[in-house]
Amino acid sequence: MKGIMKGLGFTFKNMTRKKITYAYPDVPLIMPDRFRGIQHFDPEKCIVCNACARVCPTDCITLTGKANPDPEKKGKVIDTYDINFEICILCDLCTEVCPTEAIVMTNNFELATYSRDELFKNLNWLNDNNQHIRQENNSAMPKGGAKKDAE
Repeated sequence: MKGIMKGLGFTFKNMTRKKITYAYPDVPLIMPDRFRGIQHFDPEKCIVCNACARVCPTDCITLTGKANPDPEKKGKVIDTYDINFEICILCDLCTEVCPTEAIVMTNNFELATYSRDELFKNLNWLNDNNQHIRQENNSAMPKGGAKKDAE
């Protein structure tokens, strides 16, 4: 009997609280600074060291490079950089091991698709990823925040 009264007390207490909902599809959520979302990749900073692909626990990163066509410059030039978000666990290990900070985590988390084939992201998509989100957050976000009272 004591357990039932305790449960009903909790229920009635929460029924009288003010309801808070988010207008999510219309107003994007602001994620915390330390949120680990989808990676942003800057190919100009990449030195094709393959550290990110080696440290990845799920082997979802594919990185290939070729010798620099300019004989005066040493090193490699990036050829392909692909991530399979179907198996990526967003663990942040690839960003921590990158010596040039070519890979950084963003606040973007929206990867829902109807096809698994769309979860394979390439170099161009990963490079444009962060700029698109930054523009949305700066232009679409109202000054008052993302919360909206429901009735």
